Amino acid sequence: TPMSDRSLAIARRLHALARTGLHFCREEYDRERYEEIEALAVELLAGDDPAERHRLAALWATDDGYVTPKMDVRAATFDERGRVLLVRERLDGRWTLPGGWADVNESPAQAVEKEIEQESGYRARAVKLAALYDRSRHGHGPTLFHSWKAFFLCEIESGEARTSYETDGVDWFELDGLPAMSLGRSTPDQVRRMREHWLARELPTDFD
Repeated sequence: TPMSDRSLAIARRLHALARTGLHFCREEYDRERYEEIEALAVELLAGDDPAERHRLAALWATDDGYVTPKMDVRAATFDERGRVLLVRERLDGRWTLPGGWADVNESPAQAVEKEIEQESGYRARAVKLAALYDRSRHGHGPTLFHSWKAFFLCEIESGEARTSYETDGVDWFELDGLPAMSLGRSTPDQVRRMREHWLARELPTDFD
């Protein structure tokens, strides 16, 4: 049975409470209760499949300390013709704004500038934070971890198109001719909204 958005949100919250409790508690009795809460969250998602329970438990065990949303960064870049720069993901064969998870010790701007260079070959400069979105509210589909997406307008400074171990295509697209997009990463509506920010830099940053 497909997991509902509500059940997924409940399981995520139970996991966050359990992991945060395990980080702060000192009593063994309390630790056992938090571990039980996390086991129930895993069961809620995985059901009776032992392999899936083990996989989820291992993934969640990597979250240590106070559990917070993960951060994904995306680069929106347009040329003089108004075309948008997209890369094609090897994993699903679909297109997206360049981007990915931000790494520890990177500023948000450094993270998005690194991602665009790694995935497209272009060296760019982040010029505006256009949007900070809750992933779960923008049609990206379900995912185990809760995350936020930061969309930056970027300007190309140098470099040339090339692929990477994550991407096998780099190209510029008209907004009325967007290819099939990797919706877990970025959506056509987000590309169109970024174009509005590109044309009107004075627009305030979008956020939920």
